[in-house]
Amino acid sequence: MRRKTLLTLVTVFGLVASPVVASAGQSGGWEGTWATAEHEANEGFVPNWSLEGFANQTVRQVVRVSQGGPAIRIQLSNRYGSAPIAITGATIGRAGTGAAVSDLRPLTFNFKKSAVIPAGGQIASDAALLPVRPLESLTVTLYFAKPTGPVTYHGLGLATSYRAAGDHQNNLDGTAFTEKTESWYLLSGVQVLDPTPKRDVVVAFGDSITDGAGIAADTNDRYPDELAERVRGRFGVLNEGIGGNQVLTDTDFAGEAAVKRFKADVLDHPKVRTVIILEGINDIGMSEIEFPGVPPRPHVTPQQLIDGHRSLIRQARAKGLRVIGATLLPYKGALYYTERGEKVRDEVNNWIRTSGEYDAVVDWDKVMADPNDADLMNPAYDIGDRLHPNAAGYKAMAAAIDLGTL
Repeated sequence: MRRKTLLTLVTVFGLVASPVVASAGQSGGWEGTWATAEHEANEGFVPNWSLEGFANQTVRQVVRVSQGGPAIRIQLSNRYGSAPIAITGATIGRAGTGAAVSDLRPLTFNFKKSAVIPAGGQIASDAALLPVRPLESLTVTLYFAKPTGPVTYHGLGLATSYRAAGDHQNNLDGTAFTEKTESWYLLSGVQVLDPTPKRDVVVAFGDSITDGAGIAADTNDRYPDELAERVRGRFGVLNEGIGGNQVLTDTDFAGEAAVKRFKADVLDHPKVRTVIILEGINDIGMSEIEFPGVPPRPHVTPQQLIDGHRSLIRQARAKGLRVIGATLLPYKGALYYTERGEKVRDEVNNWIRTSGEYDAVVDWDKVMADPNDADLMNPAYDIGDRLHPNAAGYKAMAAAIDLGTL
């Protein structure tokens, strides 16, 4: 019966794997329920396996979806790889405690258990008949029989991923998985079947504050997570934040500039209606002081950042997306704070609020400010570095979003 149902889905919606993830308008009935922004293998902010890659090893990764659906598929990215990567086998199921999993389903690619992700490319699996509920945690398991070399990944996952020697893709109790990190590897998206033609996915696009820096691992306390909890599956919420990311400048450790990665990380998702943009504080701070491994550069100007935001707006509008601008949060006292940088932040925020170039504005600068000093983050929302919110701060950010603007 399951095979017959799957064949019916394939016939009606074209739900077979594709060698390249389809862009909006070419994706049939698929709609994003979870995503992460990929970047090049590096040592990163936390210990990870991206540079060494995998060889005769199984990797198990846990994600929490935002909306539900009757069938599901995954997306795998080798975007920054210089050689093809072979996937020997893959499964998906409901996450249990630690690396344990239940309701395990095999994942296939063009009805084959194995697949190859081309260098610089990405693939999607076939449909798996695993009905999922909004806000449910799923486990994706990938087995690599052959050495992969360095792998495209997302460093600041803040979710535990597991590794085991040998082939354990069908392991249920998770005991074989004895190694852990808090990054995601090759896994770039999870999509659910949505037969309606409406576009209603929201993408949160930004830097470490969108990525969730400062939360405890496995708590799902990022602001996009809190937004997903507010809407309870009415639409998908995708997190495309990268810690350390900048609007205008590429870095080895924090990905391509926002103006470059916007197409792949926002526009290529199917059925996106709205994007929330929170970017710019790293451009300011990292041009004010020197960081190890980051070449010094001239101080960024308000006009340069405004021009960068205008580029993002133009790219979004060209695809018919609604664009929400977010003001940059207070950061007085942060490691890279300067009075000159504060003036740049103020000018950029004033432009976001008053220019009318964004379709709507969420004024997180005011929401997160200390009542006694508008340039400081409210201590009740601060993890202690004067830059990143804590769990209460991220919840306040999500609560400040007018759902009508989405």
